[in-house]
Amino acid sequence: MIPTEPIGSIPRPDELVAAMQAAGEGAVDQAGLDRLFDEAVRDTIANMEDAGSPVVTDGEQRKPSFATYPVHGLASLAAEGVVIPFADGHTRQLPVITEGPFRYRTHADAYLRAALPLASRPVKQAVISASALSLLYPADGIDGYSQDAFLSDLVDEADADIRGCLDAGAHCVQIDFTEGRLALKLDPSGGLLRSFIELNNRVLDRFTSDERRRIGVHSCPGGDHDSTHSADVDYAELLPQLFDLHAGAFYLELAGERDPEAVLIAVAANMRPGQRIFVGVTDPIDPRVETAEEVRDRVLAAARHIPLDQLGTTDDCGFSPFADDRSTARETAFAKIRARVEGTALAARQLRD
Repeated sequence: MIPTEPIGSIPRPDELVAAMQAAGEGAVDQAGLDRLFDEAVRDTIANMEDAGSPVVTDGEQRKPSFATYPVHGLASLAAEGVVIPFADGHTRQLPVITEGPFRYRTHADAYLRAALPLASRPVKQAVISASALSLLYPADGIDGYSQDAFLSDLVDEADADIRGCLDAGAHCVQIDFTEGRLALKLDPSGGLLRSFIELNNRVLDRFTSDERRRIGVHSCPGGDHDSTHSADVDYAELLPQLFDLHAGAFYLELAGERDPEAVLIAVAANMRPGQRIFVGVTDPIDPRVETAEEVRDRVLAAARHIPLDQLGTTDDCGFSPFADDRSTARETAFAKIRARVEGTALAARQLRD
């Protein structure tokens, strides 16, 4: 078999999105919101399992976004952080912290523990990278709390975020590192990317080699309202440093690339022994649902470059990394997952025969 896994997020039901927005305005109480969260997670897992997914997630139904869940609701935040522009003209802005010490308000194992009793199949959990959260430190600093002290606290918290999920029984933990390609756009010299790699390795090096086999890294050019923030950056510039991360698996955007063959050649040239490469075979930004045969052909193309014992398949990105992103229908996301699962199985049978 060729392993296949989802990336994570699934579009939230309209009722849940409306309730999350109303809760921010004080119009919905926590009990009512929790009921909708529970229903959405239960429905998400049931639909993933019905689509045949051998590994499932909670669809990030409870997360306000893939990036900010650890600090959502913290009092010590200001809305003055890094602005991330997307190709269609819209932006997302990160907050900044206003005091130390830095601590997560929510760890991802809380989401995992709520999902596990609802699933009959292994559950993976996505966490945000330390490098993404490093952008929360303000450019002008914080009196009495140095950037080095912040990064030390951040590494401790990122370690706890991953370890809590492994200890709770996650099938695997996926670190979302969508800022990797963006780093090269912000700093073409590669210095920012190298600092991100080094920071994330400070976290990964706290785990044993057996533990790191259950930890993967997801890379893509962003995906929000069917738009990207760094697809114009040549993937081949990222991959040599990406594979320096001390992780056991890599989940790579591929289906939406302009030249997938060139990316596969770069992957083959830079991947290391023992690394599992999950290639994206469905494109969440494309509203058209791929056929199982299209997925099969994408897997067969990848198998010409990646050894079978190191190959896996995935979706290019999550289908709704931010809670308010409803550009993709829920039904479309599950249909694409079914196509990925069926197409991967078709390719595996052809390669076996």
